[in-house]
Amino acid sequence: MRLALLSGGVGGARFARALLHVVRPADLTAIVNVGDDLEVLGLHVSPDLDTVLYTLACLSDEERGWGRAGETWNALESVVELGGEAWFRLGDRDIGLHLVRAEALGRGEPLSSVTASLARALRLETTLLPATDEPLRTWVLTPAGSFPFQEWFVARGHRDEVDGVRFEGSAAAAPAPGVLEALGKADLILIAPSNPYVSIAPILAVEAIRAALEDRRVPAVAVSPLIGGKAVKGPAARMLDRLAGGTRAAHVASVYQGLIDALVIDEADAAEADALDELGVRPIVAGSTLMSDAAASRRLARTVLEATTLLAR
Repeated sequence: MRLALLSGGVGGARFARALLHVVRPADLTAIVNVGDDLEVLGLHVSPDLDTVLYTLACLSDEERGWGRAGETWNALESVVELGGEAWFRLGDRDIGLHLVRAEALGRGEPLSSVTASLARALRLETTLLPATDEPLRTWVLTPAGSFPFQEWFVARGHRDEVDGVRFEGSAAAAPAPGVLEALGKADLILIAPSNPYVSIAPILAVEAIRAALEDRRVPAVAVSPLIGGKAVKGPAARMLDRLAGGTRAAHVASVYQGLIDALVIDEADAAEADALDELGVRPIVAGSTLMSDAAASRRLARTVLEATTLLAR
């Protein structure tokens, strides 16, 4: 079974890894958010692409939730000593990847090609694709002003309430090579349990990608990022409460109206199944959507794939 996964953030990366318990790595294509990308000390950093890359290559720091395991911070300490900005923390091993990317981008290689090279170097069989090769940046609109995503999320600790988001460059952004082909050839399109507004919406802001989901001929299934109305990590629940009017499963589904056929929800949210039915979205109740370990991740992935059979009936 060929899967196309829209992914962003740590939840998206871990769900991609979960899927590899039940499908061959070569049958999965991850289409990844680039709205978080930024320049740090002259280097192009792609946090979501790198998180997926490190997670699938078993190099991620599981305790910290971002970056590489076994990291050291000598370069960052030198930056601080020399008066440079260090609010966005880059470890020594991570910088090595960014140097390779920056050199390739500097000679004109597109981000999708660089990403493929990095994946090959780390022996990944799964295809990783940025949503677009062109600059597309998420801006967060708050009562305190508008901020680039990473400034709001990291520098300001995502404390500001969010009134909206915008995606600079989205009008001119075309899907990266391979994205539409992956969506068109997939037997199932999945949306990871990522923040709908700042992880998935930047991908859907590329008009041709959204159109591909609207015109899909195969099932599209999203996994809710909330359990019992709360986010496992990050500001997704706060954003849904403010922007969608609540943190129930129906509020999650409303963000994807017209783009999904089913929503996978945790057993803690089973009582909300009828509200999903009323929206025309099929509820799929998993025993648990918390990917607490390999066994739990495997169960969630199997639940999602088994739902495909039900949707096809």
